[in-house]
Amino acid sequence: MGFFKRLWGYIKTLFRVKAEAAMDPEIEIEQAIHEAKKRDQDLRNQAAKVVAHRVQLESKIERAADDVGEARELAKQALLKAQESTTGGDTAGADKWTKAATGLAMRLQASENNLNSLKKQYESAVEQSDDAKKATQQNALRLQELAAKRMEMLGDLQQAKMQESVNKAIEAISSTMDDEAVSLEKVEDKIEQRKAMAMAKAELREATPDGAEMELREAVSMAQADAKLDELRAELGI
Repeated sequence: MGFFKRLWGYIKTLFRVKAEAAMDPEIEIEQAIHEAKKRDQDLRNQAAKVVAHRVQLESKIERAADDVGEARELAKQALLKAQESTTGGDTAGADKWTKAATGLAMRLQASENNLNSLKKQYESAVEQSDDAKKATQQNALRLQELAAKRMEMLGDLQQAKMQESVNKAIEAISSTMDDEAVSLEKVEDKIEQRKAMAMAKAELREATPDGAEMELREAVSMAQADAKLDELRAELGI
């Protein structure tokens, strides 16, 4: 069982190495940029939700403050009415307005509690909103740095491709020159072989009777030519 597990691990590693080697660096760069932009957009969306929560709390606090102010004012008015009724001897009216003031006081207390709770939430929301904006700004800077790095890497990649093209051209030239050198060496060998063969034949001809006879004939011809020249000089008187 352990052997098959190791074999499977080897196959997966081999496949991953082969796949990574086959990937185009330019495509990998663009893929990294695309993923970074997607993460940046996701972060912005999340940050927007945090900021929106703070904005919503601001609206709720404003409405809660209005409710507190209204309840306080109504409670005061109810107390004044109750006081007026008591002064005027209107027991029923005094009781009515006192109960109204009590109800409004309870509403005022609930509104104040709600307002205080919203303020505490707002303090936390402000801190979270600031953190979200900082995170968004930092990620935006990282994205800009990555974009600049992308341009640099693409430039390096283009230079590498150009150098590889030059290297291939040089290798092709060297290969052609090597082929030509081999061809010239073969021709030179053939010439040397023919030259050696001609010299060998001449040497062998001189060593044979036919060669000696030819050399003798050449000597007689030269002697006859010299005699003929002497004859012509005598006729000319020189």
